[in-house]
Amino acid sequence: MSIKRVVIVGGTHGNELTGIFLIKKWKLTPELIQRVSFETHTLLANPKAYEIGRRYVDTDLNRCFQFSCLNNPHLSSYEAQRAKVIYLTFGAKGSLEANLVVDLHSTTANMGLTIILASKHPFNLRLAAYLTSINPNVKILYSTPSSSESPYLHSICEFGCTIEVGAVAQGVLNATLFQQTEALVYSILDFVEAYNQGKQLVIKNTLTIYQTTHQIDYPRNEDGEVQAIIHHRLQFRDYEPLYPEEPIFLSFAGEEIVYQGDCVAYPVFINEAAYYEKGVAMWITKQVPEILSIK
Repeated sequence: MSIKRVVIVGGTHGNELTGIFLIKKWKLTPELIQRVSFETHTLLANPKAYEIGRRYVDTDLNRCFQFSCLNNPHLSSYEAQRAKVIYLTFGAKGSLEANLVVDLHSTTANMGLTIILASKHPFNLRLAAYLTSINPNVKILYSTPSSSESPYLHSICEFGCTIEVGAVAQGVLNATLFQQTEALVYSILDFVEAYNQGKQLVIKNTLTIYQTTHQIDYPRNEDGEVQAIIHHRLQFRDYEPLYPEEPIFLSFAGEEIVYQGDCVAYPVFINEAAYYEKGVAMWITKQVPEILSIK
């Protein structure tokens, strides 16, 4: 199967400016993202949230793409309606059906350059292997679906990924991360071009994936108020090994709260600002090796 249409998305969250301003750049210079064998489209996903400088207007757009939500006529929030428009345009059998979606995000956590896979489809794995081959700083993250329905925008087609870069504050542009994200997108487009043309790219035959196992919330009181903060020894240590009994929180009274796992873990999205409201202090992952069939 060849890739006929790629959609690059920015502004799924209105205060994550890296993707938004890359979309603005490519609107002015579309030749930078065009390739011979497929169409490339851009999408500013949540323009109203960007206008008001917030993550979202009514609800998180990146949690609105389950079929149960898309097919629910009673959901009237701005983001629910926006998700339906996006799906009817770029989703399966949409007017501009996409074969690959690349959703651009930024994070306040020290995630560096992270690719979040929509699935472990062989195409996605080969793409991930290629990106880590040309840039060893790229990390690959995969969240095992909790159900058959994914809420994320990148799930509207079979091939998809999210680029997550940080640490950068909400509502702020960082030149280094901006340029690194831009370079990653060009590498993805080059991979698709080679894939369509049957060209062999030099990629690794093994791939390390950080696969999520569960999430940890902040300690809270009965009213839901946070009672401890990320321990200073853990802050900004995304993807670094965390061992049982190492401190992860520090209470306001100065008490250390330790990790209760029974094996080494690799926390990510540590102290992500947008996740306070979601009850998430960090995601816990494990390293999973993937062996690729390189032909």
